[in-house]
Amino acid sequence: MDYKSAGVDIEAGYKAVELMKEHVSKTMRPEVLGGLGGFSGAFSLEKYKDMESPTLVSGTDGVGTKLKLAFLLNKHDTIGIDCVAMCVNDIACAGGEPLFFLDYIACGKNEPEKIASIVKGVAEGCRQAGCSLIGGETAEMPGFYPEDEYDLAGFAVGIVDKKKLITGNDIKPGDTIIGIASSGVHSNGYSLVRKVFPMRESCMMEQVSSLGMTLGEALLTPTKIYVKALNEVRAAGVNIKGCCHITGGGFYENIPRMLPEGTRAVIRKDSYDHLPIFDLIKTSGNIAEEMMYNTYNMGIGMMLAIDHSDEEAAMKAVIAAGEKPYKVGYIEEGKKGVSLIQ
Repeated sequence: MDYKSAGVDIEAGYKAVELMKEHVSKTMRPEVLGGLGGFSGAFSLEKYKDMESPTLVSGTDGVGTKLKLAFLLNKHDTIGIDCVAMCVNDIACAGGEPLFFLDYIACGKNEPEKIASIVKGVAEGCRQAGCSLIGGETAEMPGFYPEDEYDLAGFAVGIVDKKKLITGNDIKPGDTIIGIASSGVHSNGYSLVRKVFPMRESCMMEQVSSLGMTLGEALLTPTKIYVKALNEVRAAGVNIKGCCHITGGGFYENIPRMLPEGTRAVIRKDSYDHLPIFDLIKTSGNIAEEMMYNTYNMGIGMMLAIDHSDEEAAMKAVIAAGEKPYKVGYIEEGKKGVSLIQ
């Protein structure tokens, strides 16, 4: 009897690490100390010592049941982008610069090529966010996870000068809300998606004319990472008063999180281009519109509250970052919350 016969292949773990090194190396910033394979990751803060009040911001999240689609379609090279996005977008919402990321993969069986493919996506997400993948863990857990399944979660740390934290405290009636387009469903609401559509490969591989791709391709489209866009907006001299990442809970739960008491967000539903995947989910599942807005991002993955006078500068900055902005609403006086209008 040995560990391998119990279901844990240490040699496979070594091979997985070797295969992922190529991808991890592409994320390295100058501040990273040491290399891959140590017991911990080290990151120098020497560069930030001149900040008036350096403040660390952090975020942790997973991918959720979107992983079930990756299992079904045996496609694992983009799901890591989702994991990074869910963490670094939250850091960016606070005004932070993501510095480094760590991932955790738990699997029923360590297949080195599959693990390396997952980490390739994580590394790509880190590259998009400008942060380093400085460590992680792959846990082989036979008997806990099915052999062909895994879970993926991550943790990110960023930094911001305390005086530049985005708190929402300065939001006032008359401010403008800018929305930045999402790439699709992102990483929330997949438990409902899996009830709406048959979880069969034949269904996921079907071409859908309204989507311009297969259903599976649309649902596995990676989450947008908004770090660059927010950096461009700040670099343009725009004061981002409030910021919200539209994740689980959709518009109704997330938008109020950036608002101070006595202010209300008004969002015009016809102010931006709606993605066809949401229409397909709504009609296929016979889902009420209010529930759609309470579950999904509906085509807007990030919203910024800014002064009315900064509208043009903010829009140009988002476009310069390669993203699509919309003027989606405004702030009014009232009970803290959100109103959706046509």
